[in-house]
Amino acid sequence: MYVIAHLSDPHLDGSDEARSRLRKITSYVRASSVAVVLVSGDLADHGLQTEYAELADELTFDVPVLVLPGNHDVTAPLRTGLASFVDSSGDGHPVHQVRDIGIARFVLVDSTVPGADHGLLSDESLAWLDGVLREPFDGPVFVAMHHPPLELHHPVMDQWKLEGQAALAEVLTGKPVTAILTGHVHNAIVTSFAGHPVLGAPGIRSTVPLPFEPPTDDSTVVDPSAHPGLALHIHTPDEPLQTVYRYPR
Repeated sequence: MYVIAHLSDPHLDGSDEARSRLRKITSYVRASSVAVVLVSGDLADHGLQTEYAELADELTFDVPVLVLPGNHDVTAPLRTGLASFVDSSGDGHPVHQVRDIGIARFVLVDSTVPGADHGLLSDESLAWLDGVLREPFDGPVFVAMHHPPLELHHPVMDQWKLEGQAALAEVLTGKPVTAILTGHVHNAIVTSFAGHPVLGAPGIRSTVPLPFEPPTDDSTVVDPSAHPGLALHIHTPDEPLQTVYRYPR
């Protein structure tokens, strides 16, 4: 059994509130038996060096930790502040990575557009992804990116969606991908794309109520009072992938 602890959107900003919410999740993970920790973007709220230094201190585990950028992150300070977590060639954008952890391969795709909130993979990024997924690998392969390839049907969040989904689908169709792991929308999401499962982790910093749900008290996009959560993805040979969502109190 191979267990992935999938965290997303901590939005650390130096505040006690953000730090406390993240620690509810990290404490739970440390008390669990997992093979790897994945944090799928929006690591820092403002992309500041101090925020990445804070995150580096919080992400101390006895297992490997993988991180990738979200739309709130800034490439240069992320690469500097999280250098011990990032294995990506070059010194600029994008921050693509391929990490083999135990039996699994993680293809960490930088879906961000510098200075913007929506996601997009350039032709060069799509070519890189296509090449990586064509490499032989005897084990589960997880593609992780911040922006999920879906329409949330939310009037605000869909302004910040992943664009160019048709081109991404062409690359992913027929490839040996176990699942696509995402964040960004601050909700536990289960759907499919290009024939593969899409599994989104809940937001740590907040939740985004959907249009058919009760609005937040102050009518903002996010609900910062909802309990932070995480996804646990369980791979067992010769069995379907399972995902469990937890909201530690």
